[in-house]
Amino acid sequence: MNPIDPKQGRSSAPSIPKDPTSLVLWALAVCALVVLLAWSVLLNLYRILERNHLAGVGVEVLLVLVGLLPLLLLVPVWRGLRNAGQARAALAVKDLITTRVKATEAREWAQYAIGYGAAVLLVFLSVQFLLANDGAVGSTFFRLELIRDSFGLVLGAFWKNVWMFCVAEVLILVWGLVIAVARMIPGRAGQPIRFLATVYTDAFRGLPTIISIYLIALGLPLANVPVVRDWRPEWLAILALTMSYGAYVAEVYRAGLDSIHPSQWSAARSLGLSFSQTLRFVIIPQAVRRIIPPLLNDFIALQKDTALVNVVGVIDGFNQAKIIASNKFNLSAVTTVAILFMIITIPQTRLVDRLLEQEKRRTRG
Repeated sequence: MNPIDPKQGRSSAPSIPKDPTSLVLWALAVCALVVLLAWSVLLNLYRILERNHLAGVGVEVLLVLVGLLPLLLLVPVWRGLRNAGQARAALAVKDLITTRVKATEAREWAQYAIGYGAAVLLVFLSVQFLLANDGAVGSTFFRLELIRDSFGLVLGAFWKNVWMFCVAEVLILVWGLVIAVARMIPGRAGQPIRFLATVYTDAFRGLPTIISIYLIALGLPLANVPVVRDWRPEWLAILALTMSYGAYVAEVYRAGLDSIHPSQWSAARSLGLSFSQTLRFVIIPQAVRRIIPPLLNDFIALQKDTALVNVVGVIDGFNQAKIIASNKFNLSAVTTVAILFMIITIPQTRLVDRLLEQEKRRTRG
C-alpha cells in the first residue's frame, strides 16, 4: 500500500515517466521529410543548371555533398532512439531514476532533431521558391552577372545614403534633445514652449516620413522660401529626416529624463544648481546611458528611411538601382542595394541586443 501525503491528499509514490519513443519517431519523420525535400530541390537545381549548360563535375560533387548534409539530422534521432530504449530497459527493472534521466535525454535529442530539421526545411523551401518557374524567380532577383556589372554604380550611389544618415544623425541628436528639454521646462512661464513642443512631436510622429520628405524637400523650394530655396535636394531631405526623426528621438530623450529618480533633481537643486545646470551635469548624463539602445533602434530605422529620398530625385543607392532595373528589366540591382542596407544595419541590431543584455546584467547586479 502506497503512503499518503497528508498535505497533497494523494499517493507519494514516484510517477512513471512517459515513454519518449513517440516523440523520437516524430523527429524521425521530420528528418525523413527534410531529406526527401532536400534531394528533390537539389535535383531540380541540377536540371536547371544542366539546361543552362552550367552543370559540371564540380557542381555535381557539390550538390551531392549538400544533399548528404541533411543526413546528419539522423544522428540525434539515433541517439534519441538509443536513450528511449535504455529508458524502457531501466523501467523494466524498476530503476526509475535511470528511466527519468534516459527519457529526458531522449526527448532532448528528439527536440534537437525537430528544431534543426525545421530550420533546414525552411532553408530548402526558400531555395525551392527561388527555383520556381524554371528558375525565373531566382534570375529575376539574383542574376549574378547583372549584380557584378552594376555593383560599382550601386555602391557609389549608396555612399550618399550613408553620408545623409551620418549628417542627419548628428542633427537629430541635438534637435531631439532640444525638444525633450522644451517639453520639460517647469512653471507657467514655460507652458507655451511646452505646448509648441508637444504639438511638434505629435504632428511629426503622426506624419509618415515619406510625406515629410515630399512636403519639405519639394514644397520649400516651390514656395520660394528664403535661404532653403537654394539648398540642394540632399540637404532638404536631411532637413526633412531631422524634423521627422527628431520627434521620435525627443520622446526617447524624454523617457530617459523622466526615468531619473526625483531625488536626483531635488539634491541638485538643493545644492544651488539651476534648472539648466541640473540637466547638464546631473540628469542628462544619467539619462543618456539608459536610452542608448532605443536611440540605436531609431537610427537603424533612419538608415533604412534614407532610401525614401528617391521621391525628390536624389540619386541614392535605391534610385540608382531602380534606374538599372528599368533599363535591364531585372531587379538584381535592387537586390544589391538591399544587401548593402542589411550589411550596415544587422551589425547595429546585434549591438543593440548586446547593450540591452549588458543593461539587464547591470540592473540585476
